[in-house]
Amino acid sequence: MSNALGFHPGPLLPSPLYAILDPSQTKGRPLSSILRELLNGGIRIIQLRVKEVATNELFTLGREARQLTRTAGCLMIVNDRVDIALAAQADGVHLGQEDLPLDVARKLLGREKIIGISTHDLAQARQAERGGADYIGFGPIFGTSTKDTGYGPRGPAMLREIHKAVKIPIVAIGGINEKNITQVWQAGADAAAIISDLLGAEDVAGKVRRILSLYPPQP
Repeated sequence: MSNALGFHPGPLLPSPLYAILDPSQTKGRPLSSILRELLNGGIRIIQLRVKEVATNELFTLGREARQLTRTAGCLMIVNDRVDIALAAQADGVHLGQEDLPLDVARKLLGREKIIGISTHDLAQARQAERGGADYIGFGPIFGTSTKDTGYGPRGPAMLREIHKAVKIPIVAIGGINEKNITQVWQAGADAAAIISDLLGAEDVAGKVRRILSLYPPQP
C-alpha cells in the first residue's frame, strides 16, 4: 500500500531507511556495537560495506553481522562481495558498475537472493532493471565525502526522472542526512541510504528513531 507520497517500501525494502555499515565512519567504535544500536533503533535493512580488509576478516564480520541481523529480523546485504554474501548467508549483495556483472552474480546467488545495483544515470537504471536487478541504488543525490563515485550530485529532480522510468525499488544515496531525507522520499525514493549521519551520531539508536519518525504514515 502506497503512502501519502505515492511510493511504498515492500518485502525487498522493508524500511524507508537503509543503513550502510562502514567501519571507516564509526569513529573507532566497534562495528558490532554500532550494528546493535542500529538494530535497536529499528533498522530493518543494512548493507555491510567493508573495504581493504583480508577476506577471512571480512567473513568473520559478515558472520557476526548475519547472526545479529537474523535475530532482529533485519535484511543483510553485502557490498561488492558475492563470495562473502554466500559464505555468511546474507540476504543479498549490492554491486557497483565495475563489480561482477549482474547476470554472473545471479547465476551464483540464484533467484532467492537480493541483488542491488548502483546507478548514476537513466541509462544505467534502465539497464539494471532489464538485467534483473531487484532494486537500484541511485546517486549521489547530494554532495558526499563518503565515497568518490566520479559523478556529481544528481539532485532530487533527476531522482524524480528515475522514479518515473523504472518500476523496481529505488534506494537513494549520497549526502543524505536527517535534515534532507524528506526531500529524497518526496522525490520518489523507496528508501534512503545514510552512512555518516547515522554512524557518527552519539546516540545511533535515537538517530534512527528520529529519522524514521519523519517518514509519512501509511494510510
